[in-house]
Amino acid sequence: MMNSEGGNEDCLGWAARDASGVLSPYKFSRKAVGNDDVYVKITHCGICYADVVSTRNSFGATNYPVVPGHEIAGIVTKVGSNVQRFNVGDHVGVGTYVNSCRDCRNCNAGLEIQCGKGRVFTYDSVDSDGTITKGGYSTFIVVHHRYCFMIPKSYPLASAAPLLCAGITVYSPMIRHNMNQPGKSLGVIGLGGLGHMAVKFGKAFGLDVTVFSTSISKKDEALNLLGADNFVVSSDQEQMSALAESLDFIIDTASGNHPFDPYMFLLKTCGVLVLVGAPSEIKLSPGSLIGGMRSISGSAAGGTKDTQEMIDLCAEKEIYPNIEVIPIEYANEAFERIINKDVKYRFVIDIENSFK
Repeated sequence: MMNSEGGNEDCLGWAARDASGVLSPYKFSRKAVGNDDVYVKITHCGICYADVVSTRNSFGATNYPVVPGHEIAGIVTKVGSNVQRFNVGDHVGVGTYVNSCRDCRNCNAGLEIQCGKGRVFTYDSVDSDGTITKGGYSTFIVVHHRYCFMIPKSYPLASAAPLLCAGITVYSPMIRHNMNQPGKSLGVIGLGGLGHMAVKFGKAFGLDVTVFSTSISKKDEALNLLGADNFVVSSDQEQMSALAESLDFIIDTASGNHPFDPYMFLLKTCGVLVLVGAPSEIKLSPGSLIGGMRSISGSAAGGTKDTQEMIDLCAEKEIYPNIEVIPIEYANEAFERIINKDVKYRFVIDIENSFK
């Protein structure tokens, strides 16, 4: 099965070869297991919107062929001689990055995602050895143990996969901005993969959660499926005005362009809006910040410390993403459904059974 001393091992995956973004079977080599590495047999991989964007070369920098996937869950099959944290048989996750300098201020603070010398993304990124990383739409991955996270065996691996991007992307800023105070109020803009996790964390933290959406069709699932306390159609001026200066926090997960001033005026004095979506621009009047001493902040996926804490919290409080498990052969159709916002709320590829 494996040669951990010499040559590399063939890995089976699915890759996009050009800007059409169409995925098809692909064989490639993974590096041999080094002294500090963990070999993970991938059982599941979540589909993130970033996978759609990168495979279609939306930013003009994709290196083809590209194997996407950065919401990885699986089982440890082999560990290097220096690895103390993991053993064969452990359930683990791998998220959005697989390397960093491990020596800068941010890395030393457990904020590897903000590595001063540049973190290495899990796929389509240049690693320290000059190779291009390849992601989790594949049978296994070899990664430095620092970027692996223990998943309790009581927690389903299929459910764990979306935590490695969607989950940590909202959890990290919530902890950083003290959004875990029971009785406080949280607004969540958008109800996709990130938004539904923000609602779940908000309720677990004891917050009063209001979901904002452009579509009334999301009301039932927001209130009855996810347990939000309130639902507001953001284009309804009367509903928005009724919430003026009522929220302590807002998590904005919307990636499409949208106005910010109407939301800023919903914040209480010293309230904060955290942007985790990726609109092409942010426009707001200075008065939205100056009046009420409000602030706006951005956030990416979290560091290793926050990620492990989040996984442990989800296991303890039984917080599970809402997922639709699919075979790898369905991935191209899943991409189209993501573009059409036809998923509730995260596709997860059953890697283990797809490659049997």
